[in-house]
Amino acid sequence: MGDAPPAEAAPAEAAPAEAPAAPAGFSADQVEDFKEAFGLFDKVGDNQVAYNQVADIMRALNQNPTNGEVKKLLGSPSAEDMANKRMNFDTFLPLLAKQDAVQKGTYDDYVEGLRVFDKEGNGTVLGAELRIVLGTMGEKMKEDEIDALMQGQEDDNGAVNYEAFVKHIMSV
Repeated sequence: MGDAPPAEAAPAEAAPAEAPAAPAGFSADQVEDFKEAFGLFDKVGDNQVAYNQVADIMRALNQNPTNGEVKKLLGSPSAEDMANKRMNFDTFLPLLAKQDAVQKGTYDDYVEGLRVFDKEGNGTVLGAELRIVLGTMGEKMKEDEIDALMQGQEDDNGAVNYEAFVKHIMSV
């Protein structure tokens, strides 16, 4: 009987070590992939990343958070904290799980949003108008970001097929 309690204690200790590794919705394989990607952003070698890298890591893991959403997840840190504070993978994973649970816009949602700008009803919007919208509404994009996004999307008349544009954006 003296041997039974230590044998029972060992499995009880092992289980909690695995529990944080796979939050709701993630398999152990996914968590390993996430950890590997996280490690690629560790520029110092201390198994941590800067707060200002969290959005990029999430995007590398097929999430699409806005910078505002990431700041909110991080507790609204100052610009200085964004540049200087660091976090480890165990702190990052629950944030990723929270972002993963956010309802994402669908292809149809984006097409419907752009259809408002289709004055001719022909499936196109003016590239110039789309550039203005991207630079002035919602999370405003910089001119070089807009140029990169719009590259090769406008036809000879300066029009953009918005269904093809949305497919392009969602594939990037």
